[in-house]
Amino acid sequence: MRNKNLLFLVIILAFSFSKVSSQEGLPIYSDYLTDNYYLLYPSMAGVSNCTKVRFTGRKQWIDQDLSPNLQTVSVNGRVGDSKSALGAIAFKDENGYHSQTGAYFTYAHHIMFSRSELDIDMLSFGLSAGLIQYKLDESAFLSGGFDPLISGIEQSATDFNLDFGFSYQFLDFYAHGAIKNLLNNDGINFNDQGLSYNNLRTYLFTTGYLFSSYTQNWNYEPSVMLVHKEATKETYVDLNLKVYREMDFGRLWAGLSLRGSYDNVPFLRESGSYEKPGSSFITPMIGVEYDSFVFAYSFNYQSDSIIFNNGGYHQITLGFNLGCRKKRYNCNCPWLK
Repeated sequence: MRNKNLLFLVIILAFSFSKVSSQEGLPIYSDYLTDNYYLLYPSMAGVSNCTKVRFTGRKQWIDQDLSPNLQTVSVNGRVGDSKSALGAIAFKDENGYHSQTGAYFTYAHHIMFSRSELDIDMLSFGLSAGLIQYKLDESAFLSGGFDPLISGIEQSATDFNLDFGFSYQFLDFYAHGAIKNLLNNDGINFNDQGLSYNNLRTYLFTTGYLFSSYTQNWNYEPSVMLVHKEATKETYVDLNLKVYREMDFGRLWAGLSLRGSYDNVPFLRESGSYEKPGSSFITPMIGVEYDSFVFAYSFNYQSDSIIFNNGGYHQITLGFNLGCRKKRYNCNCPWLK
C-alpha cells in the first residue's frame, strides 16, 4: 500500500506540473531548511522513515502585481524496504514578465555501512532529471510604438537538465553535495548585450551536526551551506542554526539563517568608481510538527547595495508524512523522521 501511495503521488506531480517555468531551474532559497533538503539534494530522497509530501509558497511585495513568487510541491520516499527511493518536484517561479515552470523526477540509492540500522552510517547517491519551460512575455512592451529589438509576443523555450547529488550521514553528522544543471541550456537567458548564455551549472555543499541535551528534549542543529555558480562566478554562504523542542504531540522548532553573497563582477557607480556587489539575507523561521503534519513560516529580509527595495519574502511550508515505518535509527535527527 505504501508503494502504491508513493507511485500515485509521483504520477499526480507529473501531470499537474507538466507545463511550469524559471531562469536556472528550481531557485536556491532557504526553503531547504524547512524540513526539505530534498529540494536541493537528490540523494535525500527516501532518507526519512516516512514518505514526505511538502508544499511551499513564497512571495515578495504581497500587494504588488507581478511581484516575485514561487510555488513548489514535492514527494519522496523509499520503494518498500529496498535501498532505492523515488521522488518528484514540481515548481513555478515568476518574476515580473519572466517565468519558469519545471518538474524533476529522482532516483536515489542508499548504502548502509553500519552492521545495523540502530547506528546510522549511510552513503547516498541521487540523480534528478527535469524539464524546464522558460517564458518571457513581451506582449506589453510595445505600448510606445515599434521597437526592432522587441518581438511583442510571449517567447518560450523548453530545456532538459540533470542534477546529481550525494549525502553522507554518520550518527548526528551529515554532509551533502550536488551539481545542479549538469547540461548546457540555451533557454531564453540573456546578458545585458542580448547574448544568450547556456551554462547554468551550480555547485552546492552543506554540512551540519545535531547536538542533543542530556534529556534529548532539546536539540541544536548548526549547519553551513556553500553555493557557487560557474558561469557568473557568484558565491554565497549560508550560516544556519535551528533549535528543536520535543513535545508529546510532536516537535516545535525555530531557526535563523544568515546568507552572505559575494559577486565577482563589478558594477559602475554614478561617481565613476567600480564596486563589487554584495548582499546579505537574514531569515528567521518557526515551525511545528503535529503528528504527521508539518507547518513552517519564514521571513526573508535582504540588505544589498544595488537592490530596488528591501521588502522581504514571506514563505509558508505545509506538509504531511505517509506510511511511516517504526523508528529505525538511534538519532533524534529531524531529517530522518
